Amino acid sequence: MGILLTTGQAAEELGCAITTFRRLVHAGLLPGLSRRGVRVMVPLEAVQALAARRAAPLEQLDAAEIAVLRVDAARTAHETERARTGYAATLSADDLLKALRGWWRCDAASVAAGGVLPVTLSGYTVAVLTGLQQWEKNSEGRHAFPGARLAGFVTDLVTPQIRLTSDRSEDRRLAELLLSTRLASHSGGAIAYATTRTAAA
Repeated sequence: MGILLTTGQAAEELGCAITTFRRLVHAGLLPGLSRRGVRVMVPLEAVQALAARRAAPLEQLDAAEIAVLRVDAARTAHETERARTGYAATLSADDLLKALRGWWRCDAASVAAGGVLPVTLSGYTVAVLTGLQQWEKNSEGRHAFPGARLAGFVTDLVTPQIRLTSDRSEDRRLAELLLSTRLASHSGGAIAYATTRTAAA
């Protein structure tokens, strides 16, 4: 039997907060979990795979800056148009798209200008949205992108397993480029921004 870590030990190995690591657990992205009493145990191999994951090759994107949608594990949404917000590996592509395409506080034009919206959970890219050219604004000042397409998403972050859900070649290219990579971003809200070029480039 392989070595098992507690979620606290796994978070320490990855250099992140325990709450950050638990989002991956709650989203159903880590296979092979087991329980020891009330504790969730994580295979060491899974943690090592996450630690070795490459950073997103943002320099291969056309835009100098892109928006990044940072989400939590899926939770019930008290809305008529969608059942959930956030991310879960068990959601269908349709439900996932509804959960991710709005409503966010953001500069919608800046989001659209990037041409692609990677969706990250705990710093890993778990979905990719495209088709951001149109947006709506509600009475709370939040924006949604009703024409957004789900280019692809991740069902297992360790192996990893990805599903491509668009038949457009450019969507599929972006999904294959970004899914399951590490993508760090910092923001007080759901929408952050990442520069795709270094200062020296």
